[in-house]
Amino acid sequence: MKLLLTNDDGINAKGLHALARELEKNHELIIAAPNSQRSACGHSITIHEPLYVKEVKIDGIKSKAYSVSGTPADCVRVALDKLMDRKVDMVISGINNGYNLGTDVIYSGTVSAAIEAAIYKIPSMAVSTDITEEVEKYEIAASYASRILSIAKDKYNKDDVVLNLNVPLVPVEEIKGIKVCRVGGKTYDNYFIEKLGENDDRIYELKGKLNEPNNEETDVHYIKEGYVTLTPLHYDLTNFNILNEVGKIFNKQ
Repeated sequence: MKLLLTNDDGINAKGLHALARELEKNHELIIAAPNSQRSACGHSITIHEPLYVKEVKIDGIKSKAYSVSGTPADCVRVALDKLMDRKVDMVISGINNGYNLGTDVIYSGTVSAAIEAAIYKIPSMAVSTDITEEVEKYEIAASYASRILSIAKDKYNKDDVVLNLNVPLVPVEEIKGIKVCRVGGKTYDNYFIEKLGENDDRIYELKGKLNEPNNEETDVHYIKEGYVTLTPLHYDLTNFNILNEVGKIFNKQ
């Protein structure tokens, strides 16, 4: 398969490199990633300034790679239009430094890059794993990404669905299996720490406490239980369950 790899942690991110090393064993890759850290940028795109694209060499990786002065979604757009000489079979975004579970998928640049591909009717996958101060390891997640890719290629290659893959940070022998599940609840009690800067400017630093309701059968729940989670996502945010209900009320007005 011909694959486009991207991320939101930047062209120098270890997770991207681990994913590239694993996938280029059996696939043809082009890498296009932001030139700097762009985590939590969501689905933003650059419209008021040009994008600067530079070919770079990544040690230990033979595939062509490009840094882009934009967002993850920008990377997908410019790669599809200018950097690839034929149609890509799948876009894979990651491996993200940290899970993309629950409502975090709304803010995630990693997931948004995969959604950008889906908008253009290209199959896509977002890949994430947890990282701690003591452990930064991506090889297990890369292996699972390769495994899911092989299955999807033969049995489920939908061009408008994002496969959101999260791999727990545990030894591979402790992983209990793969759970296909829905997005769970995950919110934050956000607050800001106020400081004074130069000229008495007010500076606000975001802090927050994580809230994770223990809803069973969700990605948030299963990742804690030691499962790899796989959630199909779609960019159509319509709530079809209440579409007719709302229509009956407002179409009469």
